[in-house]
Amino acid sequence: MSEDIKQELERLRAENEALKKVSAKGLSMKVSEKGALSVYGLGRFPVTLYKEQWNRLLDTTEDIRAFIKANDSALKTKG
Repeated sequence: MSEDIKQELERLRAENEALKKVSAKGLSMKVSEKGALSVYGLGRFPVTLYKEQWNRLLDTTEDIRAFIKANDSALKTKG
C-alpha cells in the first residue's frame, strides 16, 4: 500500500470516528473538502454553509426565534 493511500485511509478512519461521536443534542460537525462547515443530525442530509454564511445566520438567531414564535400555528413539527 502506498504512503498516500495509507494517509488517506487514516484520515477517513479519523473522520469516521469523529462522526460517530455525536454531541448530546445528536448533532455533529465536520469541515467539508471545500472548507465549509457541515452539521449532521438535523435531517437526512447535512446542512453545509461557509463560515460567513454561518455567521450571518447565527447573527439573526433572535429574528429566527421571533419568526417561529409569530408563525407557530402555521409551522409544522417533524416527528
